[in-house]
Amino acid sequence: MGKRQFAVIGLGRFGTSVALTLAEMGFEVMGIDRNEELVENVKDYITYAVCADVHEEKVLESLGIRNFDVVIVAIGDDLQASILITLILKEMGIEHVVVKAVNDIHGKVLEKVGADKVVFPERDMGMRLAHYLARANILDFIEISEEYSLIEAKVPAKMVDKTLREIDLRSKYGVSVLAIKRGHQVIVSPPADQRLSASDVLILVGGNRELDRFSRM
Repeated sequence: MGKRQFAVIGLGRFGTSVALTLAEMGFEVMGIDRNEELVENVKDYITYAVCADVHEEKVLESLGIRNFDVVIVAIGDDLQASILITLILKEMGIEHVVVKAVNDIHGKVLEKVGADKVVFPERDMGMRLAHYLARANILDFIEISEEYSLIEAKVPAKMVDKTLREIDLRSKYGVSVLAIKRGHQVIVSPPADQRLSASDVLILVGGNRELDRFSRM
């Protein structure tokens, strides 16, 4: 079974970032935009870069869009276009369509027309920044779903030199330790007798409410 293939429609900041990152990870990526300059900017870094207006099914057909496992619709400024293209892709039988939304109403419409995943890059980045700024001990924050997140956090002073068994985060705070970052070392699924040091970084997963309670320590 070969590697998954990705098509990115819309090569603005978000679309370009997605396309380049996937290409760097070794995937086959086709980037599409009607702006020739944006296409030129990425053509040397991804598998295919095409200048095309994909508002019609026959254009998408000519590009071989059915051959791609995932299509990312990264058009942000033209809501009508993103909705129309999403609808066409789903009617063509594309298995997984990911679409960038600019607001909740746009997102709801995209879900109605069949988008498999709706992403809110600006909103999500804002949420991550807010969590980062609000809690001195939070180093990073990734929203997994509306209810659950993953955070990187400094070890609270009261937990330094204690073992994971002693602090028992799962029963006391409802969060789980996935790993501990110690310098360049990452301890995955650390044992219960693992003792924490002041310079350690905890990678935790849990409900947003529980993680917030932990971050207030």
